[in-house]
Amino acid sequence: MTTADFPITIFHNPACGTSRNVVAMVRAAGYEPEVVEYLKAGWTRDQLRDLVVKTGLSLRQLMREKGTPAETLGLLADDVAEERILDAMIEHPILVNRPIVVTPKGANLCRPSELVLDLLEQRPAGFTKEDGEVVKV
Repeated sequence: MTTADFPITIFHNPACGTSRNVVAMVRAAGYEPEVVEYLKAGWTRDQLRDLVVKTGLSLRQLMREKGTPAETLGLLADDVAEERILDAMIEHPILVNRPIVVTPKGANLCRPSELVLDLLEQRPAGFTKEDGEVVKV
């Protein structure tokens, strides 16, 4: 199946093992995804709002806390408005959790990395993660 027939976009952080595993798993399934290094590219309001709709997750659910300024920025309280989280994600792209994968079958935050399999038409014959864990495909 070609990329044109089944386009896949992965919002990726190459420093993240889960993200690297997702990219490798998609490639092992025979696809060449569009890989967006969002820490370099940044985010737009429209992109993030679109991902909220496509994934069915809130901005709060897409927000990464570990290794980010989320707590320092006061974003962890229950009463923080989504618009404030959106503004912070645009200013600090690291606040968006990864990897987020978009395919014709849907979109999801693929943590754990095996969640990407539900978004693919074809699966890899087998896959072993970087840490040696064998994924049941």
